[in-house]
Amino acid sequence: MTQTVDRALVILASLAEGPASLEQAANRIGVHKSTALRLLRTLEQHGFVHRQPDYRYRLGGKLFSLAQLALESIDVRVVAAPHLAALNERCGHTVHLAVYEDDEVTYVDKLESRYPVRMYSRIGKRAPLTASAVGKVLLADLPEARRREVAENLEYPAYTARSLRTPAALLAELATVREQGWAVDRSEYEETVNCVAVPIRGIDGRVIAACSISTPTVVAPLSTLRRLIPELLRTAEAVSQEYGGRADA
Repeated sequence: MTQTVDRALVILASLAEGPASLEQAANRIGVHKSTALRLLRTLEQHGFVHRQPDYRYRLGGKLFSLAQLALESIDVRVVAAPHLAALNERCGHTVHLAVYEDDEVTYVDKLESRYPVRMYSRIGKRAPLTASAVGKVLLADLPEARRREVAENLEYPAYTARSLRTPAALLAELATVREQGWAVDRSEYEETVNCVAVPIRGIDGRVIAACSISTPTVVAPLSTLRRLIPELLRTAEAVSQEYGGRADA
């Protein structure tokens, strides 16, 4: 039974590279064509492979639907929690996790700073799209047309003197974020708070969340916060790997 399961998994993995004939499938797992045919027929019955009119086999729709269900059942907050806790322990500053849904950015997790000066953010609070590092990270991953559409329909309040005030300014900032892989809030929302954020990616490479480190300016200047970006990037990569189930996680 174990050998049969192993062969079936090898066939499925090989079909991810493209359709294959019966002979090709048999060669890939090193068995006679009759054995490969039995495996393929069983997989076909369950919808995991599909036989095309040219008699070659490709991955079936059932496999994709299961993959989607599996992804939807994964809570990025649960996956990220131990990694963010370790980051918070190492750096001592406030750590946030945020997601983008329905044109809004919401904090879904927060770990408090060890310092007595606390921030007013909380789980469930919305982050300003135009003035938060997490908002910039999440917006930057949108397709270009959608990114431009969102930018042009936002309001641009002057939270502080450094707040972005126009769609052009935001789009230029998002282009920088896409290029460098991280975003900065230079006291753009709160006069006394700086923040850096990086993306967490799903199995398809798209950004599914953003994690950040925030500090009151009296605790650490922006220059100190910038030095934590490599640590933040490593944390995000660890979460991305575990969320995607990659072997090197």
